[in-house]
Amino acid sequence: MAEAYIVEAVRTPVGRRGGGLGGVHPADLGAHVLTALVARSGVDPSAVEDVVFGCLDAVGPQAGDIARTSWLAAGLPEEVPGVTVDRQCGSSQQAVHFAAQAVLSGTQDLVVAGGVQNMTQVPIAFASRQAAVPLGLTEGPFAGSTGWRARYGDRPVSQFHGAELIAAKWGIGRRDQEEFALLSHRRAVRAIDEGRFAREVVPLGDVTADEGPRRDTSLEKMAALPPVVEGGTVTAASSSQVSDGAAALLLASERAVHEHGLTPRARIHHLSVRGEDPIRMLSAPIPATAHALKKAGMSIGEIDLVEINEAFAPVVLAWLKETGADPERVNVNGGAIALGHPLGATGVRLMTTLLHELERTGGRFGLQTMCEGGGQANVTVIERL
Repeated sequence: MAEAYIVEAVRTPVGRRGGGLGGVHPADLGAHVLTALVARSGVDPSAVEDVVFGCLDAVGPQAGDIARTSWLAAGLPEEVPGVTVDRQCGSSQQAVHFAAQAVLSGTQDLVVAGGVQNMTQVPIAFASRQAAVPLGLTEGPFAGSTGWRARYGDRPVSQFHGAELIAAKWGIGRRDQEEFALLSHRRAVRAIDEGRFAREVVPLGDVTADEGPRRDTSLEKMAALPPVVEGGTVTAASSSQVSDGAAALLLASERAVHEHGLTPRARIHHLSVRGEDPIRMLSAPIPATAHALKKAGMSIGEIDLVEINEAFAPVVLAWLKETGADPERVNVNGGAIALGHPLGATGVRLMTTLLHELERTGGRFGLQTMCEGGGQANVTVIERL
C-alpha cells in the first residue's frame, strides 16, 4: 500500500495584526517558510512536483496564485508549479490533503503543502467586499440565491452567529469560554518559555516568537469586554486572534524517501472532510471526527494529541463534550485564541505543531481538525515514526 510521509514542517512565528509581520508581503512570508523547508529537508527543490498553498481573500498582495508567487519569490526553480486552495479556515489543511492524495495515488512523489495569510494587509472578507462594490453587488454571497433562500431562509450566515448557536445548543456559558481562553494563553506562554516551539518556528526579522499570547490577561479583564453579538456570550477574548503568518511541510512517497535520502518523521494515517449545517457552521468538527475515527477503525482514546482550531471557545468545548476526548491531550500548547489564526496558514501551522509535539512527548497518533466556512471540517490523523 502506498504511503505519504511528512519529511519536514516549519512555520513563521504568528504575528499580531499590525505587529512585526504586518508589513511583510504575503509572497515573502510564504517564501520564508519555503526556503527553510528546502534547507532543512535537504531536498533538491527541482524534484518538487507541486506546491499547494491555502489562502483566503486572494486579492491584492495575495492574488495571482500565491503558492506559485511564494515559490518564485524564494528564488526556487521556475519549473515547479503552484496552486492555491480556498476551503475557508481549513484551506491549508486541505492543501495537505490534496498533496497527500497526489502522493498516495502514485501520480506525484514530492509535494509541498502550506499556507499563508497577512490579515493586517487584507482583513477578513475585505477582499470580497471590495471586489463586489464596483460591480454593484451589495449583498452577501447567499442573499441573491433563490435555492439557498428556499432551503435556509434569511437566517444570518455569520461565524459569530454560529459560535453563539453552538454555545446555546451545548450549554456553554461565558464563564466557561473565558476559563478556556485563559487556559489557552497560559499553555501558549508555557510552551514559549519552555522552548516547545523552537524547532518548528523560523524567525523572520525581529519576530522570533508568536506575538499573540498574553501573559497579563485574567478572567477579570475578560469579563469587562462586550460581547461580539449583542446579548451574546462570545467576546474578543474567547475568539481567535486576527494574525499574520505562513507554514509549510514536505510530503514524500516511499520512492522519494529512498531516492533523495530523506528521513520520514510521520505518515498520513487518515484524511477526510465532512459537512453539516452551514448556519451553525462551526460545529462540523464533531461529526467529522466521528466519521474519521470510524473510517480509520480507531477510538478517541487511541489519539495521543489533538489540535482543534480555536476559532471560538465554544467550538472546542462542544467538541470535547461530544467526543469525550481527554482535555489534557487537546491543544496542549494553546490554540488560536492565544497564538492567533492566520486563516490560510492555520491548517499547516496546527499540523507543524502537532508533529513536533508528538516527537517531544513520544506520542504515536495525532488528530487535527478545524471548523470551516459553509459548515465543513477536515480531519487528518498522522502517525509519528
